[in-house]
Amino acid sequence: MKRLFTLLIILAGCSPKVQPPDPEALKPSWLKTEPYQDGYYTGIGHSVKDGTNNYIQAAKKSALEDLVSDIKVTVSSTSMLSQLEVDKRLTEQYEQIIKTTAADEIEEYETVDAWEDGNNYWVYCRLSIARYRQIKEEQKRNAVLLATDYLQKAYEAEKNGQRPQALTFYFQAFRSLEKYLGEAIRTTVNGKEVLLVNEIYASIQSTLDKISVKVEPAEISLNRRINQTAQVVTTKAVYKDTNKPAAALALAAAFEKGAGDVFPRYTTDDKGQVKIMLNKIGSKDLEQVVGVKVDIDALSGSGSGSPIYALIAKTLNVPRGQVVLKVQRPVVYLTAEERSLGNTRSNTQITNKLKNLLANNGFEFTENKPSADLWFDVKADSEKGSVSGSIYITYLTGVIKVMAVKEGKEIYATTLDRVKGYGLDYDRSSVDAYNKALETLEKEKIAELLDTVLQ
Repeated sequence: MKRLFTLLIILAGCSPKVQPPDPEALKPSWLKTEPYQDGYYTGIGHSVKDGTNNYIQAAKKSALEDLVSDIKVTVSSTSMLSQLEVDKRLTEQYEQIIKTTAADEIEEYETVDAWEDGNNYWVYCRLSIARYRQIKEEQKRNAVLLATDYLQKAYEAEKNGQRPQALTFYFQAFRSLEKYLGEAIRTTVNGKEVLLVNEIYASIQSTLDKISVKVEPAEISLNRRINQTAQVVTTKAVYKDTNKPAAALALAAAFEKGAGDVFPRYTTDDKGQVKIMLNKIGSKDLEQVVGVKVDIDALSGSGSGSPIYALIAKTLNVPRGQVVLKVQRPVVYLTAEERSLGNTRSNTQITNKLKNLLANNGFEFTENKPSADLWFDVKADSEKGSVSGSIYITYLTGVIKVMAVKEGKEIYATTLDRVKGYGLDYDRSSVDAYNKALETLEKEKIAELLDTVLQ
């Protein structure tokens, strides 16, 4: 019996060890070699199972993006996109937008297989090329019908002298065909055969070319304290071919050079006019420009949110006018009384810091108070506090007031309230309090001060 037991032990020791399966060997063939199926677009998607996402949906999105990379975007040489092309950038940007959005629009794809391990999830999707083309052709037919209808409405509006409405219809026609700008789509409109996208784009530009936008006056001088000068400019839009006012036309105003606040959107009255109100100058530039142009975003409606619209809109020559702003810097008269422990200081730190901050923000200074726009008055003093061991404590209190000289009224006041300083004696403690007050002035007070006095 002992011999039999010994023999069994020896045989067990000679048995081969069971090896764990190779993870790579377990993977399906479509993960080892990129799959190809005749008549199908295919895509493999992957997602990490980290517990923070819906890994199945993430993998499907990844698979569709991979699938879409096989779909080619071809730009016809007779298409509107090709005719606009100066270099390859426009076409490349258009193709990229189409591919980026295509994954979200894929219909009737199917999941062939999926595989996962402890940390990863893969999915294999495919799309019938024939079915994809059938869907796309149906979508294009519907888009052409819609665009043709809008184009005919635009023609009718132009015929009736309703050009802003015509532009809106033209843009609606254009939006209907955004996905087909690279194609030469031929159709018949009002008995005439046209390249549809080309015709729509040309009609938009032709209508815009008939509009003139002028701003009067074309140049104004104003102080950065713009609320003291109440600047208003008038914009007039007319149709160059008829010399009639462009009524009910959407316009947009914005700073093209410099910065500031200007109400952005307007609609012309029956005389083709609007008044543009300049609310605030926010830049130190001595010359700034506000441009007023036809608001094609408003005319196009929801098209302004489309990346394709944004790309093509840049190629349009949009009528515009402008006003040049000759900006005068606010002139400051500055007075100060700074003390340390009740004694007059030779170094007016707060005043010097304030003057430096104002100069960096476009202010000028004068010693003649009547010629100033603003009077800044600074008062500050430190007082003794307690002593803790060898550390002396002081408290600084400062007040900055700003008066509008011509109006004779206070427009701003702020307090540096009991800023605490430390030192080995009261003099050094007072210096520390002043240094901390400078930091408070720059980091906490100056932005509010500037915003108030430049309103």
